[in-house]
Amino acid sequence: MTQLEYYGTGRRKTSTARVFLRLGKGAITINHREFEKFFTTDSLRTQVRRPLMLTETGDKFDILATVAGGGVNGQAGAVRLAVARALVEYNAELRKQLKKDGLLTSDARRKERKKYGLAGARKRFQFSKR
Repeated sequence: MTQLEYYGTGRRKTSTARVFLRLGKGAITINHREFEKFFTTDSLRTQVRRPLMLTETGDKFDILATVAGGGVNGQAGAVRLAVARALVEYNAELRKQLKKDGLLTSDARRKERKKYGLAGARKRFQFSKR
């Protein structure tokens, strides 16, 4: 018997997350590690669980996620977007609710590149009159 699962991809900064929603009791596994061990702060955990809390489907699905690239904040944002997209695949009527809260919008902010003649993207070297 093949298990029914819903898939979603999320990206944030340089992180990419692949999420599989499977019918279950609400267990979350990221890169074969426990959710609490992967995201150590409450704010990151809340961010990832937000689409589930909003749609009240937290105890309906087991989440299996693989994340690559970036840091923990970017990874949490990527997982959040992926979970939201997977929920829409599960039930298209949840789309309006998730869209209203901005959970289906990809955060397009990226690191700005360093420019020549400058210390960083915008920072300049100290000006010297003499």
